[in-house]
Amino acid sequence: MIRAAIIGMGWWGQTIARNLATSDVIKPVLGIDPLEPMRAKGAALGLETSAHFEDVLARSDIDAVILCTPQEHHAGQIEAAARAGRHVFCEKPLCTTATDAKRAITAVKNAKVQLGIGHERRFEPAVIEMRKRLTDGEFGNALVLEGNFSQDKFLNLPRDNWRLSNTVNPVGPLSATGIHLVDLSIAMLGKPTRVWARLATLGSQFANGDTLSISIGFESGASATLNAVLATPFMGRLALLGSKGWMEIRDRTHPENPTGWDVTRVLREQPTEAAYYQPHPAVRDNLEAFGRAALGGPAYPVPYDEMLTNVRTFEAIQRSAKSGCIEPV
Repeated sequence: MIRAAIIGMGWWGQTIARNLATSDVIKPVLGIDPLEPMRAKGAALGLETSAHFEDVLARSDIDAVILCTPQEHHAGQIEAAARAGRHVFCEKPLCTTATDAKRAITAVKNAKVQLGIGHERRFEPAVIEMRKRLTDGEFGNALVLEGNFSQDKFLNLPRDNWRLSNTVNPVGPLSATGIHLVDLSIAMLGKPTRVWARLATLGSQFANGDTLSISIGFESGASATLNAVLATPFMGRLALLGSKGWMEIRDRTHPENPTGWDVTRVLREQPTEAAYYQPHPAVRDNLEAFGRAALGGPAYPVPYDEMLTNVRTFEAIQRSAKSGCIEPV
């Protein structure tokens, strides 16, 4: 079993601790946070706590770190953990620049430790099925991927929270939810080449925007149209349109507490198929896939080149949101 420290005991760090409470692959034993109230949250979940990241690296009984920290710290923390021989699971986005991402990936490769990334949506059963059916040719050529991942959870955050900072996090909806859709589009459509993005503040006072629309062109000729809104009640939708048919997945609730998915599939000259998919712990599946790979088991299913491509696309979207122009990836 992997003994892990969770770095950052805010909302998502606590979510991860709860998801791993019954895991037989990863056991969180230590929670790190500079804020005492957050350390208290970690202690309430049964973790030993500390205020300093460096404390983890000094301990020989910690095998891995799980980073739930602001993205500006990811690259440095990944490199430090790798140098100390620790496996690293990092929440999205992996890094804010491709230069940082390459440094981080090089560090884990050189240290021969495992790197995982918090793109749990790849591990949802309906998404796994969509990707398999696409690979098997059932939908023909992929034409368009449509996605929407919106929520209003941040409306109650204090205005000094880093997630709402126009300096630390200049395109808020992208790092909050949109980056998951970018990841899925890369997983299904391949290499992106150009992006266009529009960011606005229409339903809140967020300094870094609450409404983001993205268009991505891919090397294959396919495209993705993605929306991420932080000022509307939860909506989760993913649809793949191909030359022979299409498939749509609708989330019933936020992935934090999944209650299942409604799926529709249509193939040419065949009746529409509709199905309900039961709730599934995709967050835990992702973490355990990382843990098994770290223990020498099956390879982690998110390749490093796709992690890097995601960061390159993240950069291009941020440039486009600022310039208003189509930007190369």
